[in-house]
Amino acid sequence: MFVLAPILNQKLAFDLDIYIDEIKNGNQIAFEKVFKMLYSDLCRYAFNMLRDKDEAEDLVQNTLVSFWEKREQISVTGSLKSYLFKSVYNHCLNKIKHLSVRHEHESYVLNNNSEANFEQPHIAKELELNIEKAINKLPEQCGKIFRMSRINELKYQEIADILEISVKTVENQIGKALKIMRIELSEYLVSIFIFFSFNS
Repeated sequence: MFVLAPILNQKLAFDLDIYIDEIKNGNQIAFEKVFKMLYSDLCRYAFNMLRDKDEAEDLVQNTLVSFWEKREQISVTGSLKSYLFKSVYNHCLNKIKHLSVRHEHESYVLNNNSEANFEQPHIAKELELNIEKAINKLPEQCGKIFRMSRINELKYQEIADILEISVKTVENQIGKALKIMRIELSEYLVSIFIFFSFNS
């Protein structure tokens, strides 16, 4: 069972970078150190997207093993931490698309929100469809950040690490998205406020 630990800080990210060349040269001990330092956080991150502990652990293990097997061909342009988080993020997206988990998760969150307390199923379905339409109208980066935050339930710092942008940029993009969403979904304003309450 993995520990739900906080995202590693910048100092640790720097410390990890000293192992990049050693790993590329086949130093198994260096790889094991990186594995141990990042494994729990990567599992927590994958779990936030997949909502399945076993799937998250398997995906992270496969991602790290793949990284080791392809170490000689891999080019890490930023930090090693960001590279591995981005790899797990991309693998999670592929997993979600393959299993059609994303749509099921969105429906579950919407239809099981006790605060919203929708009495008629067709109203919830209508709201869900309109939310998706409104999200699709957002600018590309704005929509991507909004989905990572409100659908995948990632923290602002996690999003910033994955996209290699500042937390302030994430905050600004979420604020921009919410303004657009409120305009597009004005008739559902109360429900939207509950559904998309801030969770930074």
